[in-house]
Amino acid sequence: HDLFDKYLKLLLKWQKSHRLVGSSDPAWIVRNLFLDSLLFLHFVSESSTEILDLGSGAGVPGLPMKIVKSGMKVTLVESRRRRASFLRSVVRELGIGDVAVVGTRLDVDSIPGELRDRFDMVVMRCAGDPERLLPIATLLVHDGGTVVVSGPPQVLPTRIGRWHSVPGLRVGDTRQFLVVTRSD
Repeated sequence: HDLFDKYLKLLLKWQKSHRLVGSSDPAWIVRNLFLDSLLFLHFVSESSTEILDLGSGAGVPGLPMKIVKSGMKVTLVESRRRRASFLRSVVRELGIGDVAVVGTRLDVDSIPGELRDRFDMVVMRCAGDPERLLPIATLLVHDGGTVVVSGPPQVLPTRIGRWHSVPGLRVGDTRQFLVVTRSD
């Protein structure tokens, strides 16, 4: 896909000076970031048209999901200024519509009104401590909306949500996702 190729080139260019991701190897980026992000699509329903990527970093999983499902509206939230600048640059360079970048840290007490109760789904990949972020994420989705968090290889006990296994990128591998549905 042409957009993935452009995204990869931009990521590699910025990676030289900004260290946005864990490796500069293109094959690693494609496998561990782009393809891994697409595993989130297992949880996207037909009614999931507005997605928020909380702690987007270099744009994963939100941008790969948007490239594959172009009809989605995606909001990328990233508190680190350099990474938010990268995300704005990628969105502009790729010419992708219906993608917003919010360069701020969200807290339970400081969620802007236009983001609260709005999204069908919030996705998080390596965004930080789920125990701290889940209360924020659940305030971003509307009643019935879902929060999907990629998990470690071994699932951790959780007080809310349920763990789901998805076939991984290699034969026999599985990937764990914590799924929380908001019900007021």
